[in-house]
Amino acid sequence: MRKDRKQQKKKISRDWILLGLVLIISIVLLLIFPDRKEAVTTVSWKYFIEMILILPAIMVLLGLFTVWVPKDIIVKYLGSASGLKGIFFAIALGTLPTGPLYIAFPIAAALLKKGAKISNIIIFLSSWACIKISQEMVELQFLGSKFMVVRLVLTIVFVIIMGIFVEKMIEVT
Repeated sequence: MRKDRKQQKKKISRDWILLGLVLIISIVLLLIFPDRKEAVTTVSWKYFIEMILILPAIMVLLGLFTVWVPKDIIVKYLGSASGLKGIFFAIALGTLPTGPLYIAFPIAAALLKKGAKISNIIIFLSSWACIKISQEMVELQFLGSKFMVVRLVLTIVFVIIMGIFVEKMIEVT
């Protein structure tokens, strides 16, 4: 129990240090480029408000997910023995929702805690970022079916390769 508290304090300290570094870098950049101050503060404020409105609902849903979805289901469909089924399930899980990518990170963390394989988490996050059903429909309308299909197939192939590669890299370290 004591070790868990030390690790938790270490993570919190790391997060505060990272936030401090980002703020320092932002201030330095704003001093170098003072003409960008209004644009930076406006965009930052909009993102802050968006997160304040969205994240509480996501946290409630994650809490419900943690309680309602048994670990063995996640292990079965996204765990180390899930194989191709897990890959395709991760892709499908990532393509369905719409919304900003920062929503996917707490979901990915919850899936990891429930036993999902790292490669499937990478595939899920990458699918969320690159493959959305609504996005594909807009792409089809403006860029045509040939472009959409080629990009979609290549994206899926490289997302899978990246997921496997990242998992192997994490296993090595």
